[in-house]
Amino acid sequence: MLYTQDISGAMESTIGKAGLTDAALSSRLEVLKSGLDGVREQYQNRSLPVLRLPEMDDDLAAVNEAKAFLTDKTSDVLILGTGGSSLGAQALAQLAGFGVPGVGLAASGPRLHFFDNLDGHTMGLALAKLDLSATKTLIVSKSGGTAETMMQAFAVLEAVIGAGLEAQIPGRFLAITMPGDNPLRRLAEKYGFPALEHHPQIGGRFSVLSNVGLLPAALAGLDPAAFRSGAKEVVDSLLHAAIPADHAPALGAAVNIALAEDKGASQAVLMPYTDRLFLFAFWYRQLWAESLGKDGKGTTPINALGPVDQHSQVQLYLSGPADKFYTIVMTDCAGQGPVVPSALVDNPALVYLSDKRIGDLQDAEQRATADTLINNNRPTRIIKVPTLSAEALGALMMHFMLETIFAAHLLGVDPYDQPAVEEGKILARKYLGEL
Repeated sequence: MLYTQDISGAMESTIGKAGLTDAALSSRLEVLKSGLDGVREQYQNRSLPVLRLPEMDDDLAAVNEAKAFLTDKTSDVLILGTGGSSLGAQALAQLAGFGVPGVGLAASGPRLHFFDNLDGHTMGLALAKLDLSATKTLIVSKSGGTAETMMQAFAVLEAVIGAGLEAQIPGRFLAITMPGDNPLRRLAEKYGFPALEHHPQIGGRFSVLSNVGLLPAALAGLDPAAFRSGAKEVVDSLLHAAIPADHAPALGAAVNIALAEDKGASQAVLMPYTDRLFLFAFWYRQLWAESLGKDGKGTTPINALGPVDQHSQVQLYLSGPADKFYTIVMTDCAGQGPVVPSALVDNPALVYLSDKRIGDLQDAEQRATADTLINNNRPTRIIKVPTLSAEALGALMMHFMLETIFAAHLLGVDPYDQPAVEEGKILARKYLGEL
């Protein structure tokens, strides 16, 4: 197994009245029988294409060609996109070292710069410092009209033109957008740079296993097929599970929603104990919030990171409001990292660190945090990832996408739309026009 899930720390038999009764969990799993059948039908009739991505390989040649295009004689690659057009890609790239303190990118190749948040100061600094003659740009927008992404794209184009490099634009830009007519595709046609097709039936926050996530992962030196291989194991579990309890994402969804409805767990904390899953937790936050927060329903996702958030959040988790469900993601980190020789430890208060590796303390702390939460009657799920590989990360991605879909079934909401976001976009355009 690429990962395991233990929900015992969320059950009444372990944590008392703060946990779920077997009957409460069983009632949600009963509802999910139809949800399981419905998702399987969507797999069979191909109406939910995200489930078919793990078995695809005919699009990987285009991903590799795009990688070659973007890395040829290149020192830096700018990746423009926001939300689902960027977070999943960043989470995958982090496996190779992107965004890990003191590491950067472990693989050889150009430096990657994800501009997912719109900030004029940041963009101005970057364009002033980069060697634009050795920089290429990937623009990702499903609709082809995302205001933040297009604003950034125009800024980079203007900088390139201002540097006297307009003739090089066809070889320095690449887009990913839906087929058909849209502003980004028209921009690509105007300046002669290539555009890959964004699958029109896969929304941004579910697109991580498409070219949206896999091209940046390939740029980071990772194998795109490996992520899909891991995700396929989770889809296979979906297809062969006899009952919802046999399928980890369905079981996870049932626990989440039952705790929210029966025990007031209105917040869901995801706390991995490794730097390489820091951005994965941000990806999860958007996936859960934007998919489920509708019609007054949903729970608030909170991303945390261990061990650092033991010092900034665990006080609240243990002694604050009992309104949270915790998921601790553990890796087999014991025995990893630099060792502390006993000769250096001359303070009796720190003798327990003698001859231990950094990963030993990391492992002790992840287990201690989970046990402390459970001992204090805080509902806690433990996900263990023995080896954090591309396959394992692909499996985690598919797990949480399916868990979100099953949670939506229990809540009675559509996980694929985001109607509330549109009001802010309309007002932003209004205010911009008034400037």
